[in-house]
Amino acid sequence: MLITEKIALISIPTGGLADSSNFPAQQDDPIPEESEADFDRIAYALENTGYLILPSALPGDLTEALCRRINSLAAEELSRAGVGRGQDHRLLEAIRSDAIRWLSASHPVESAYLAWMERLRLGLNRRLFLGLFDYECHFAVYEAGAYYRKHLDAFQGGKNRVLTTVFYLNPQWSEDDGGELLIYPDQGDEPLERVMPEFGKLVIFLSDRFPHEVSVSRRKRFSLAGWFHINASR
Repeated sequence: MLITEKIALISIPTGGLADSSNFPAQQDDPIPEESEADFDRIAYALENTGYLILPSALPGDLTEALCRRINSLAAEELSRAGVGRGQDHRLLEAIRSDAIRWLSASHPVESAYLAWMERLRLGLNRRLFLGLFDYECHFAVYEAGAYYRKHLDAFQGGKNRVLTTVFYLNPQWSEDDGGELLIYPDQGDEPLERVMPEFGKLVIFLSDRFPHEVSVSRRKRFSLAGWFHINASR
């Protein structure tokens, strides 16, 4: 069974959001003691189920700032998403039709999200010895009618993506809006979970274990998709 928890992992400054300097990148800061129990619960869920859904994971101010940030991106800042990596990268609209923009540590709000994920990386490495080495993440924008067909983020045994994260930034989302994340078992066509992309919800799962897809969205849909990697050179 899925372990669904409401967890706030860390605290960051909660001043007025008009000043984006409230979100500095402080990846070298020690993890607050009050976060340790939260990391314990996340690690337990990953070890026992391989995935979990956190209805309200990040601090509210950071979530609001990320929502404003993704809404502020101009069309020319986004690129059509493809499949594959490096020389194998291709644009295949039959598979996916979203648009993306990779996060940059040079922007304070984006940097704050990356710093939050760095704390998560350290916390999970101490508990599960996953050897998570780095993290990459992009904004994903699904216009009405967009989708992402069933796929796997990594192949078993591959030294690439180990852990997938998806964070949603869609206020007042309803079932009629579509755009659900469907998480499947290793084998079978019946989803384990149908996740509505509701505002502030975070989904974490093992990249090589769970095929998943994004159903057709009936309104504009925003998210952050990211992956923790291991060091493939070892």
